[in-house]
Amino acid sequence: MTLPSLFLSHGAPTLPLTDTPARTFLREAGALLPRPRAIVVVSAHWETAAPMVNAVTSNETIHDFYGFPRALYDLRYPAPGAPDVANRVVELLQADGLTCGIDNKRGLDHGAWVPLLLMYPQADIPVVQLSVQPHLGPAHALRVGRAIAKLREDDVLVIGSGSYTHDLSEFRGQDVNGKAPDWVNGFADWFDERLRSQRIADLVDYRRNAPFATKNHPTEEHLLPLYTALGAAGEHPQATRLHTSATYSILRMDVYAFTAPGEELPSRAKAA
Repeated sequence: MTLPSLFLSHGAPTLPLTDTPARTFLREAGALLPRPRAIVVVSAHWETAAPMVNAVTSNETIHDFYGFPRALYDLRYPAPGAPDVANRVVELLQADGLTCGIDNKRGLDHGAWVPLLLMYPQADIPVVQLSVQPHLGPAHALRVGRAIAKLREDDVLVIGSGSYTHDLSEFRGQDVNGKAPDWVNGFADWFDERLRSQRIADLVDYRRNAPFATKNHPTEEHLLPLYTALGAAGEHPQATRLHTSATYSILRMDVYAFTAPGEELPSRAKAA
């Protein structure tokens, strides 16, 4: 079957070390879908002027954060790379009139390896990382996703890894499982309704349309991976929310699967 594309909220780097509903879900999520032959992750933590992919034989684990517990820095995710898939991403983007460069050194930042460590802990599925371009906005991110949609037909899992809400300035030491405030839930509910009703134009222009849009996303890099995952399901994507929760009150940890019309999710994913 054709794999769906996914949007994952990866939360704080400490997600693998904290007891939260999101961690529990991601630990089970790898079994919800057929095993992919490779994974392409669009991470909020790799920002470039134009799209870039990493093409390495083995991915190094990038600890791109500071001030966290020692145990977090001891975690490694040595997934193999997939230069052939990276080259295919370049071909697909170029065919759509987009440029794409190749980085032959970069490994996986925490936007990629944190959720994958939970989903596929054996680190035995090849992984390619794709960058985001915050200055080009949602329409560009959606176009990138549509350009690489054919990857899903070749057993490649396309994942957008970011955060459904992401105003870190509101962090006040809240409990890890603290209840989300109305301004967080109001934005998330609006976004969910537009995803389910396929109102793509509203979603692309969310900063004018959605309640508390700029509050929840002062900058856009953590929401843009959602648009690429959405675009990877084609012109009329169907959205299925697989998980919803919040961590530290301000971070909604929602997870979505996107499919094209006529495609079916596995029954175990529908029941998630």
